[in-house]
Parts: sequence; C-alpha cells; structure tokens
Amino acid sequence: MKKIIRKIRVFILKVSIRLPFILSDETFLKVKYKVNIGKNLNLNNPTTFNEKLQWLKLYDRKPEYSLMVDKYEAKRIAANIIGSEHIIPTFGVWDSFDEIDFNILPNQFVLKTTHGCGGIVICKDKSTFDKGKAKKIILKSLKRNHYVYEKEWPYKNVKRRIIAEKYMVDESGTELKDYKFFCFDSVPKFMFIVTGRPHDTRFDFFDMDFNHLPFTHGYPNSSKPTMKPQSFEKMKEMASKLSNNMAHLRVDFYDINGHVYFGELTFSHHGGFVPFKPEIWDHKFGDMLSLPKK
Repeated sequence: MKKIIRKIRVFILKVSIRLPFILSDETFLKVKYKVNIGKNLNLNNPTTFNEKLQWLKLYDRKPEYSLMVDKYEAKRIAANIIGSEHIIPTFGVWDSFDEIDFNILPNQFVLKTTHGCGGIVICKDKSTFDKGKAKKIILKSLKRNHYVYEKEWPYKNVKRRIIAEKYMVDESGTELKDYKFFCFDSVPKFMFIVTGRPHDTRFDFFDMDFNHLPFTHGYPNSSKPTMKPQSFEKMKEMASKLSNNMAHLRVDFYDINGHVYFGELTFSHHGGFVPFKPEIWDHKFGDMLSLPKK
C-alpha cells in the first residue's frame, strides 16, 4: 500500500510541474524541487545551494538581470568591463531564422538563441550545412520559454533572437571546453570544466587552487586528466569583475591558447534542480551564498 501511495504522489507531482501557467511561481518551485531533489523546499530558512537559488528566483529580481543573461546583450556588458578583445566576434543578430542571410556568413560559424540554454547549431562547412535541420533546432529553442519551466525570472523579458558567432576550438583542435566559475559576493570560490560535449559530456569541479573536488553534479567526472588552463588566474580576475555586487553569479569563459574569451552569465546553475552527489556539497556551496535582504 505504501508503494502505491508513493507512486500516486510522484505522479501527481510530475503532473503538477507540467502546469506552470496555473501554479504560482512559489508553488511551482516547491513542486518541481520535490520531484527533482526529493525533499521539501524550505524558503523560510534555505541552507543548501539549490534551495537558495530558488529563493533568489523569487525575491531577487532586478531589470538588469535580463540584459545579463541575454547572450547578445551580455557581450556588450562584458566588453565594457573586461575589454572587447575577450568577446567572441558576432556576425549578425536576427529575430527569425528566415531573416538570416547565410551568404554573408563565413564557411564556419555557430548559431545560438539569445534567451536561454540550448538552441545551438554548429556549422563546420557551409557546403554540407543542413539548413532544414538547423531551422528545426532553432525554432524549437525559440518556442521554449525558459522562465515558464524553470521560473528563472531573469529570462522572463529577454527578447528571443538568433545570433551567429565565430566558430572556435581550443588547443584540442576538436572542442571548446567551458570554464565556469561560481562567484559569491564577487569572489570566485569554485569552478568546473565542461569537456566531451555534446556526446560524452563531463563535469569536473575544482577549488581556486585547482584541486579536483570529489563530487558530481549533473554529469560524471572525466576519465582523463584535466589540465589547468593557461589563463586560470586571469579568468579568476575577470570572473570577480563581472560578478561585482552580485550575491551569486556563474561566469563562463573559454581559453584558446592562453587567451580568455567570455562565454555567458548564469544566475541559476542547472536551475537549482540537480542533486549534488554526495549531498554535503550542496551545503558547502550553500554556505558560500549569503542571501540579500528581501
């Protein structure tokens, strides 16, 4: 009987998170948190990192956050702070896929939507580029309302557009590793490196002395040795500048032969809906995050 009741409860919870237009933001977050994390969301006294991210979604809402998460506008913001030489060149920005003039684009480029995660198309050779497939990916991304399904308020008013960027690879010659820094009160405390995308994605977390940390979050650790990037100290310095006056901000970079390129700014890593394994690291990250007053 207990198993049946548990299954019914899980079913009801899963149905509830498919009704984001009906539930209030707070109720939706509580339901989704229960489904994904397996615990009740404590908004009165949040202690873990994932709990505090939910609190920030509800009570830390500033208009400038929408510009900071916009993949087009964020480049302008970052250029003013760390310099345009650290910004990946943009070839164009459009409101719809049909507006894109592929004739003006180089042989290699990357298409991205500006309003959330995903929606990335990589062209390595225009002569074999499948525009039809690319259009399906981009249109699917443009339809997704990141705020509705994650309640990440900064994305609510981001204009949905498409940008074309320069195609870039790092020293591997085959991929572009991400270096993502978790900053608390303008100080980078942890970071992780993303390798193997898109088919064998791996996350490896490190402290600011580049010691590998013994946990996973969303993806497994890499089975290969992870090298410290040439520009590690420079990225730490830039992360601090870009997260100035923020209770928490994740700042992403790329390293190409020692030169730093800005990636993006993120307020809610994984939406705050992915468990840390072991759980103690949810508390360790949470201890670093001091919530602002309502």
